[in-house]
Amino acid sequence: MTENRRWIYGTDHDDPDPYALDPGSTYVELVGGPLDGQLLDITALNADERPDGALLMTDNGAYGPGGRADYEPRPGCTTRWDWSGDVPW
Repeated sequence: MTENRRWIYGTDHDDPDPYALDPGSTYVELVGGPLDGQLLDITALNADERPDGALLMTDNGAYGPGGRADYEPRPGCTTRWDWSGDVPW
């Protein structure tokens, strides 16, 4: 049986292990939209910044290269952020 491993957002396409989690880091799962299923390292965001979510660069969204996907924390859940739409940059 193979372990289900999630791609880490921001990992280079040629990274030898795009699934490697950094010990001590905090990750959330991105749900829906162009980055569905990826993990986002939110360790650098302090408690005041996390409720704002993040605009994440993606070439796979509605606006193509240079576009952003908007992910926001799921109410009552600290481990998942939901997609709320794409925005141009």
